Amino acid sequence: MRIPRILMPRVTASAHCDLPCGVYDPAQARIEAESIKAIDEKYQANTDPEFRTRALIIKEQRAELVKHHLWVLWTDYFKPAHFEKYPNLHSLFNEATKLAGAGGAKGSTDSAKADELLTKIDEISKIFWETKQA
Repeated sequence: MRIPRILMPRVTASAHCDLPCGVYDPAQARIEAESIKAIDEKYQANTDPEFRTRALIIKEQRAELVKHHLWVLWTDYFKPAHFEKYPNLHSLFNEATKLAGAGGAKGSTDSAKADELLTKIDEISKIFWETKQA
C-alpha cells in the first residue's frame, strides 16, 4: 500500500534526543534519591510499626522512580557518541540502577546506601552536563 503523495511529509526533522533538549535532567533522579535518604533517616528515628510500613512503601515507590528517570536518560538521551567519549557510562548507569533496586537503597534502610546512589547520580549528572555544553 502506497501513501498518497499529499500525505507524505515535506520536511524532515532530526534531533539527538526524543524531544527538544531541556526535557531531560538527572535532577529528577536525584530528587527521588534524596527522598529515599530522608525516608531512611525518618524510618530509623521512629519505632511505630505503621509509620515504618508506610515509609518502606513510599521509599520503594521513590526507588522505582529513580530507576525510571535513570533509564530514560540512559536509553533516550545518551547516544552512541556519548558512550564512546565516556566508556564508563554504561557501567555507571548499571551500577546506579542496581543501587536504586532491591540490592541497594530500595532494599535497605541504611542511609549509606542512599548516599552511594546519590554519588552515582552525581557522576551521571556531571557527564550529562558536559554533553549538554557540547
